[in-house]
Amino acid sequence: MKRNIVIAVVTAAALVGGGTATALAVAGDDDSTSVTRTDDDRDDRNDRDDRDDRDDRDDRSGEDDDAGRAAAPGDVTAAEAVAAALKHTPGTAVSAELDDGSWEIDVLAEGDTWHSVRIAPDSGKVLGAQRDDEDDAAEVRAALKNASVTAEQAAKAAESKGTVVSVDLDDDGDDRGWDTETRASGGDEREWKVDLRSGAVTTDRDDD
Repeated sequence: MKRNIVIAVVTAAALVGGGTATALAVAGDDDSTSVTRTDDDRDDRNDRDDRDDRDDRDDRSGEDDDAGRAAAPGDVTAAEAVAAALKHTPGTAVSAELDDGSWEIDVLAEGDTWHSVRIAPDSGKVLGAQRDDEDDAAEVRAALKNASVTAEQAAKAAESKGTVVSVDLDDDGDDRGWDTETRASGGDEREWKVDLRSGAVTTDRDDD
């Protein structure tokens, strides 16, 4: 009789708690011993395990997002910086250099006036522009007289060698061309010469 009462109580408790219970009752003549194991403990452990799994997945997802943002495309290239500078200040781009956190583009405008235009490397917006007091306009125009490759095109051509960090017109002597510098993913920097007419990219002899 006592055994039946114990089992009934355990069953009722399991139904009220919304779980399942397993009861083991051992009764003697006067005493009864019951051992009860419910699935609530297992459910709690499972819930904790599920939460831990979700937290681990969230952590990994956050790391991937950060890596993606870090590796995502969108930085303004040398060619794009030149194009943005010329849109703001029409003329002939003569050099572009990534320096002090911005692109600095030298533009020879009409009337042989020089302008320095700064471009944000992350957005391509114009950060500022000022007039420079350069006096070598005649040499630059003579060097580019028969040229068909612009600074923007030279930058695009050199992109096959790495990330272009500078483009500069070499207007001295017979070895005229666009001096470009690239940076590889490992940080190594190389210098290249881009032909003013063909756009061919060759190793800068001064960099050998």
